[in-house]
Amino acid sequence: MGDEPLAGEIESAVAGIRSDLQAASVARERALPLCRTAIRFAANCIRAVHRGEIQQGEELLAQSRDAVGEAAEALADFPQVMHAGFVHDAQKEYAEASVTLALVDGRELPRPEALGVGGPAYLHGLSETVGELRRQLLDALRRGAIEQCERTLSQMDDIYSMLVTVDYPDAMTGNLRRSTDAARAILERTRGDYTLAVQQDRLARKLEGLSPPSK
Repeated sequence: MGDEPLAGEIESAVAGIRSDLQAASVARERALPLCRTAIRFAANCIRAVHRGEIQQGEELLAQSRDAVGEAAEALADFPQVMHAGFVHDAQKEYAEASVTLALVDGRELPRPEALGVGGPAYLHGLSETVGELRRQLLDALRRGAIEQCERTLSQMDDIYSMLVTVDYPDAMTGNLRRSTDAARAILERTRGDYTLAVQQDRLARKLEGLSPPSK
């Protein structure tokens, strides 16, 4: 051991670590509210889409995208924070809103690289889109738009069929298996609701045809 006191050696050894942690902390404090903002705008986008307000949904989605991008920029030099849960959640919600808007409005499916989100976040966003499509289907069912219901049910089935093929450890996918199981339950419940509604509609039409004409 040299002449320098141990306390001084320790302080010198950890000075760089302390500086790195402080910088990471500052970046985290900047990114965290941005991620919350992104989630809020994504949720409002989905609500607008369900109301049929696509233009407003686009504007809200753009704000969510900007917040996600700013958060990623703030954490570019701090991968240990970038891979924290709150970033994943923001990217997931943004991906969900992007996919929901695209599918409801009949657009091409946005790809993860175009959205600038990680693979697991994109997959989780896809899985949660199944629930949003169920709401669209039920709304269409109440309007009697059977063709739209069939198209939406097919989209839900396509998403689930893809998700079930992503068979990798949960540590790599962010526990995607649980989200896939939830999507399957939603799909099966929706298919049952749709089938029952169609059968009831057919029966009602048949009974109407058998009814005597009104005098």
